[in-house]
Amino acid sequence: MDIRKIKKLIELIEDSDIAEIEIHEGEESVRVSRVSSSVTAPVAMPAPVAAPAPATPAPVEAAPAPAEETGHSVNSPMVGTFYRAASPGAKVFVDIGSKVNAGDTLCIIEAMKILNQIESDTSGTVTKILVENGQPVEYNQPLFIIE
Repeated sequence: MDIRKIKKLIELIEDSDIAEIEIHEGEESVRVSRVSSSVTAPVAMPAPVAAPAPATPAPVEAAPAPAEETGHSVNSPMVGTFYRAASPGAKVFVDIGSKVNAGDTLCIIEAMKILNQIESDTSGTVTKILVENGQPVEYNQPLFIIE
């Protein structure tokens, strides 16, 4: 899909009361949605290259049952690949112990070659990061615990 068409879609969303629009052209599609008073648009930049995964990944923090987790869980709004930073060499958005406010970017989830910024829906301190960088995530999978 042409980047000019995507920019035009963003302009149309900004000038209307539409909260979200999804357009399909053949096998390509793009979704533009508005969150609160700002527009969250797909970020058109090259996808980060994930480091090779270890031969035996052992997600230690994912082992406890969800009922044992305390605090607010920030869940994935989509299926995709989880990234803690905007690019492979960049500083991570948040780490354990980071103080966040509602609306702060926590991570990026890449879905269909589009990088989607995931924002905190509450204020507090990040106490757990439940997903490893470059790992695939499912819809509604817990990503962070904020207290």
